[in-house]
Amino acid sequence: MSEMDQIVSIKNLWKVFGQKPKDISWEQMKTTKNDDKLKKSGCVAALRDVSMDIGRGEFFVIMGLSGSGKSTLIRTLIRLIEPTKGSITVSGSDVIKLDKQGLMEFRRHKASMVFQNYALLPHKTVLENAAYGLKIQGMKEKDRLEKAQTALETVGLKGWESYYPGNLSGGMQQRVGIARALATDPEILLMDEPFSGLDPLIRRQMQDELVELQDTVKKTIIFVTHDLHEALKLGSRIAIMKGGSVVQIGTPEEVVTNPADDYVKEFVKDASPAKIITAGLIMEEPDVLLYRWEGPKTARHLLRSSKRESAFVISKKRELLGIATINALDKVLKEGGSEFGDSLDTDIARCTIDTTLEELFPVATNTSYSVAVVDEKGRFLGEIRPRMILDAMSQKEDEEDV
Repeated sequence: MSEMDQIVSIKNLWKVFGQKPKDISWEQMKTTKNDDKLKKSGCVAALRDVSMDIGRGEFFVIMGLSGSGKSTLIRTLIRLIEPTKGSITVSGSDVIKLDKQGLMEFRRHKASMVFQNYALLPHKTVLENAAYGLKIQGMKEKDRLEKAQTALETVGLKGWESYYPGNLSGGMQQRVGIARALATDPEILLMDEPFSGLDPLIRRQMQDELVELQDTVKKTIIFVTHDLHEALKLGSRIAIMKGGSVVQIGTPEEVVTNPADDYVKEFVKDASPAKIITAGLIMEEPDVLLYRWEGPKTARHLLRSSKRESAFVISKKRELLGIATINALDKVLKEGGSEFGDSLDTDIARCTIDTTLEELFPVATNTSYSVAVVDEKGRFLGEIRPRMILDAMSQKEDEEDV
């Protein structure tokens, strides 16, 4: 990741709770084997030499079991917990070196936090709660209420402005918390297990809404969770923590299909491959790929020599034009045609490289051909034959049985 792409850079970050943590020999503390030395000094390491870079606009998930250090880490990013050693750089600014006024401005404008318990003011209306961060900034009432109104509409709470938090469900209260964070228009949205207190159904709905919200607001989101399926569903990348250290950082697909060690392997063993493995991982270049300028006679020859009944037809820019079949080509040539014309079947099942196997199942079962993988401009990238989906599933299951 280039420096231009990253918004957060964490280097060699430590947090040690206890007496005189700065007197500890850091080189000795870099492994869990030295825990006895920590205990003898009356200290506990919550973060151990953590380093990571987070990209602008990325949905980055930090996950781990209780005591792994994930909540400590996210709180050190805005110094709700003061780090003991290391560096935190956000948009080029060294957060650890900020003075009291600089830190206050950073929290007001650069990063907003959404907590698990919502932290709403019960005596203030939904609109007033959403505007509270702007009030702290000193914004005029008219302006802050207008911004808060827009934020509430963004999270689907239009019409609830005059209600009080006690009148709302847990999911709606969490939306108010998100609206309050969005109203200040921060570069970074920090979310510390925001959905863990919700019922399973409401939790899934909030996850879906957050994904849609991210597509709209395109903020950098750093999200903490202990729930694997939540992490896999939301994260563009995931950092898995254990004992204050980062064990692995990768995309959901990388974490599930290539765990860094036995701990991660055990962690992800129950993850459904259908929800994780994507089209980009299993797609292939077709044995035969036809080009528009080749014409029907050449196309038919290529299909017959390859013993294929059909193939995709693309332009010079790899734009997917349709599918040519032996029967359609025979008809064109019988009628004396020299171009594909209207013979191409344009009713093609398509997907992107990010489409999961779970999403591919209904697509693949409703087409007579392979599924075409295309990019955002409709350019052809590869194909997925229905059998490939089943093979990918069975291969993953075989690996888990070994």
